[in-house]
Amino acid sequence: MAVFMDLNVPFLPDRSDLRSVVETAAHLGFSTIALNYVFEPTAKKKQEIPTPTPINELIDQLPMVQGRSRPIRVLNRLTVLMSDASHFRPNAPEYRCFDLLAVQPTSEKLFHAACMVYDIDIICVPMTEKLPFFFKRAPINGAIDRGVVFEVSYSAAIRDSTMRRYTIANAVSLMESCKGKSVILSSAAQKALELRGPYDVTNLALLFGLSDGDAKEAVSSTCRAALLHAETRRTASGIIYTTRSQREAPQGSEDGRFESSHLYRRYRCLCCVAIELQWNKVMMSESNTPSGLYYWIVIYA
Repeated sequence: MAVFMDLNVPFLPDRSDLRSVVETAAHLGFSTIALNYVFEPTAKKKQEIPTPTPINELIDQLPMVQGRSRPIRVLNRLTVLMSDASHFRPNAPEYRCFDLLAVQPTSEKLFHAACMVYDIDIICVPMTEKLPFFFKRAPINGAIDRGVVFEVSYSAAIRDSTMRRYTIANAVSLMESCKGKSVILSSAAQKALELRGPYDVTNLALLFGLSDGDAKEAVSSTCRAALLHAETRRTASGIIYTTRSQREAPQGSEDGRFESSHLYRRYRCLCCVAIELQWNKVMMSESNTPSGLYYWIVIYA
């Protein structure tokens, strides 16, 4: 059974509205969603990168996924709206708080940099306006080779007829360049009524120029590939992952000096062994899965 995902659910300040969207997503059959925090830098003043709110502070109990015996999985995602190259800070420590990192470039130069240079997981294609540039196959192929995926959101097409034209036109233009590969479909739904079920989304994707197989992968296996890419990005390409843990100081320690001197770092080595397979010899030959299978061995210190 396919595992369906929606990797763009906007973070809503109103907790009741957010809870309604999450419950609707679980009822429609989505096993994983990502709360999207949008960061739009401006030249006038320095803005703080938002910090994700723990899900247990937003929702007391996660709803169960329809047809499954486990609750919905909620991730955190940061999307940087880029109008200048300085808006993306690759070494910003705030980025590490998020499970997924996405950018939405507004010029051809920034789009090329996002495809070829930036260490990101998702490139967002604007759906609410006419594209200010044309897609070129070379940078798109470069992004696909790096494991970066392109995102098309459909909720704008539901809200307004003008946005519907822009959504279809921009999506078709993208599909002509990427041939339907490395594309994910997400909702960007600001309310529960804008959410659609996975199979409704795959039917909608036919209007964007996707085939039946690519449309189903756009809400399942390609999303999973994006999560795997995000994990390797956050763990130094799968080599090492560190977490910090602090042990309690024994009673009678002076001024907490014992506690501060016993700050331990726990290393989790993620040894990644890549086994290259010829995908044209297996049943998954037509999927956009990367050309290697990755087996993870977790070693706890």
